[in-house]
Amino acid sequence: MTRKRLAVLLALAAAAVVIWGGLRTLAMNEKPAGGVGAEAPDFKAVTLAEPPVAKSLSDYRGDVVLLNVWATWCGPCRVEMPSIEQLHRSYAPKGLKVIAVSVDEPGMAPQIRSFVKEYGLTFEVLHDPEGQLGELSRNYQTSGYPETVVVGRDGIIRRRLLGATDWNSDDNRALIERLLSEKAE
Repeated sequence: MTRKRLAVLLALAAAAVVIWGGLRTLAMNEKPAGGVGAEAPDFKAVTLAEPPVAKSLSDYRGDVVLLNVWATWCGPCRVEMPSIEQLHRSYAPKGLKVIAVSVDEPGMAPQIRSFVKEYGLTFEVLHDPEGQLGELSRNYQTSGYPETVVVGRDGIIRRRLLGATDWNSDDNRALIERLLSEKAE
């Protein structure tokens, strides 16, 4: 192999490494779909009313939203629901929108309504009629239940948490207060 060919091959290899590294850096700097810092993906779910009414995240544009993905059969979901209700009662008058979307299987609306009544939930409870394989779970890449996403007025995900937590804790209340104090764009 001549020196000229070797130099060309080395230059091509170096260019390939630089391009690969640049693409990798760009990919690492992108916000994953449904991740903190990314725009909250839209979804569709239905109310528990008869007949059901379609709702989506875009219905809450400009609001601070706590989006909880849960199911009636989920033990940890049952544990955290009272703290979500307390947070809702404290901050709904200030503008917080709590939306709990059940991923129970189709036809479970009566059981979901029973759950809402049992826990005295006063925030909006919706149902993804496609269950765990529905648009919400796909768009947010949920990996378990409960899974909660807090969205700022700007539509950006500010917090994401898998598992039950005390949403009425000082830290969570401080986050909600800070987000509510931000101006809508």
